[in-house]
Amino acid sequence: MARLNYHHLYYFWRVASIGHLTQAAEQLHVSQSALSAQIKQLESKIGQPLFEREGRRLVLTDVGKRVQLYAQDIFSTGEELEQFLKSGNTHHTHLNIGVETHLSRNFIEAFITPLFDDPTVTFSLYARTMGDLMDGLINHELDIALTNRAIANDVHGVLWQNQLVARQSVAIVGPYGEQPKQSFPQGYEDKKWILPGRNMGIRSMFESFCATQQYRADIKAEVDDMAMMRLLARDSGFLSVMPPVVVKDEIEAKKLQVYQALPQAYEHFYAILLPRKFIPEVLLHLLRSQQLE
Repeated sequence: MARLNYHHLYYFWRVASIGHLTQAAEQLHVSQSALSAQIKQLESKIGQPLFEREGRRLVLTDVGKRVQLYAQDIFSTGEELEQFLKSGNTHHTHLNIGVETHLSRNFIEAFITPLFDDPTVTFSLYARTMGDLMDGLINHELDIALTNRAIANDVHGVLWQNQLVARQSVAIVGPYGEQPKQSFPQGYEDKKWILPGRNMGIRSMFESFCATQQYRADIKAEVDDMAMMRLLARDSGFLSVMPPVVVKDEIEAKKLQVYQALPQAYEHFYAILLPRKFIPEVLLHLLRSQQLE
């Protein structure tokens, strides 16, 4: 078999990662027909199809999945090398840290605080959706991503590294000094609630807790952003459900207080990375300092 054309392989890898020919062509700044022709040449060289069509989507064949794994190793390492060479100054480290858009700002601050003490380190923070975080890691635009959910290893054919760096209990939080004297659900009959969105794990925990207590919450609003939850919990006078760390300043200022922790309910925070040939020592130190017992 003649030597592979790595230009064709790179185009295949980008299409396989994105899953859509038109979007890949736009990102690569080539025409869709040219991109399709490059992939067909690669398939001709290999002697087997790499994609099957399902409507408008391209789905990898079994051979395509294997080729994608090899291409991931090849080009991920190449882009890592490119980023390393661009960094230039080996005595200074700059970290690009991605954070999921709705993540607790207090958790983020606690995670990055150790970096302030190192004069050789600077960093940039980028708030992105989960999909954009994965793309940023794959393309080596980000060194690490912070989320409240782990990523399965089969997503984009990548062997993701998920490190649990924090775990926060989830509790009912309300205005200071207005906590019902009785245990939940007694005393909560006339309370109104601001709850996390239905797609958030905290909401599922609260719904399960209410079901065991045969309680139906009177929901005033649903919010899928912890920063907004913090403001509404502080200013609305309604009850909410969240990790107390989200509103620790308001609790310390006696504007809010924890009414009751939900039993065995926690929000988990993860640091997501890709396997790399070289991980900056400062990032390794940061991750070691965050490891849970």
